[in-house]
Amino acid sequence: MDWLFPFALMVGLILFFMGVGLPVAFAFFLVNIIGLFLFFGGSAGVTQMISNFSDAIASYSLAPLPLFLIMGSLFFRSGLGDGVMHALDLCIGNLRARLSYVVLAAGAVFSALSGSSLANTGMMGSLMVPEMLKRGYKPKMAYGPILGAGSLAVIIPPSSLGVLLGSLANINVGALLIAGMIPGLVLTVLFALLIFVQTRIDPDCAPLYPVEDISFLAKVKAISVNIVPMGVIIFLVVGTILLGIATPTESAALGCVGVFALLVAYGRFSIKSVWAALDDAMKVTGMTFLIISASTTFSQVFAFSGASNGFISYVTGFDPGPYTFILIMVLVILVLGMFMDQVSMMLITLPIFLPIANHFGFDLVWFALILLLAYEVGFTTPPFGLLLFVMIGVAPPGTSLKTVAMAVAPYMICTLLLILLIVIFPSLALFLPNML
Repeated sequence: MDWLFPFALMVGLILFFMGVGLPVAFAFFLVNIIGLFLFFGGSAGVTQMISNFSDAIASYSLAPLPLFLIMGSLFFRSGLGDGVMHALDLCIGNLRARLSYVVLAAGAVFSALSGSSLANTGMMGSLMVPEMLKRGYKPKMAYGPILGAGSLAVIIPPSSLGVLLGSLANINVGALLIAGMIPGLVLTVLFALLIFVQTRIDPDCAPLYPVEDISFLAKVKAISVNIVPMGVIIFLVVGTILLGIATPTESAALGCVGVFALLVAYGRFSIKSVWAALDDAMKVTGMTFLIISASTTFSQVFAFSGASNGFISYVTGFDPGPYTFILIMVLVILVLGMFMDQVSMMLITLPIFLPIANHFGFDLVWFALILLLAYEVGFTTPPFGLLLFVMIGVAPPGTSLKTVAMAVAPYMICTLLLILLIVIFPSLALFLPNML
């Protein structure tokens, strides 16, 4: 088992360095240097790593990432999201847990406009948690729907994590983004059914309260002013890819132009908000490109050392079967999600999981979507799920991690159920990509 030493050394060092608090990119660079000296010719390998940097990030498939980040940042910083929340609040009737449904619907819309789960959760949490708790909603009905709706941005296009995964795995980014559309809507419906069941079992979890009766014309006006224009942006981003009019990069540029046009139309355009959006995108893009440069070399060293092929031969020697492998993969991601963020999980698991997926002959778009859903669960896996800490940050002082984690647990189960449905019915993920 000559592969076992490099496998254990490289994966173990990555986990160790990240465990002691070293930033992800630096942890990968440090392990790369160690691996290059041991398995790749020493200083000559380091020189090769440096020359690989430009090739790693000079990929056309990565171009949508900063554009989607700019679009989402402009959307949230300009306050356009407040209007969407207000319109949805007016249109949903006096249902039990109406604010939970408002949050869920808004989360689905915001996911198609920002691509950022952290931004969605932070915005909806800061706007809605105080109001929901004031209305007597129990924590599971206040925190749970916000965390569930926030996580939808992982699979509903334009998903920033989807762009990164598609680029790293050399998968058609447009097909992967579109593949998340139907599963994202199915997951939204599952979340809505969950809210309905929870209110049936425990009516006191979301008390009814008087709601002003709004005329039909007022509802139409609210939708026309605040939601229909957002639908145009969604079409520019998603519809143009689906219809074959634009590539993901072109659709991202169209989305930015559309948001700029809305800012001007609503009188919310300002140099300050544009500069802040560019600054946000620059920071995240710079960090992401640094991580990609490090992970590309990691994959090369991992393969050159024999760890990759050795591990594949070892695993397939047990003849686990494709579905058993998917189960093991999801369980591994759930465990990793307890201790690290999604990008870190992706960089560690892709060099291991992707070759095995190729061995089994999986459709890579289908497989990548299952990975994204598993990473989505990792967003809310205690004790270190990032969305949990975002929610604690906007919750009342004294809110415990246990309270937030218990609130989101049923939504995690819904996501795992969706993974099972996609495994049983692959057309849920592949219907729209096959139309491209």
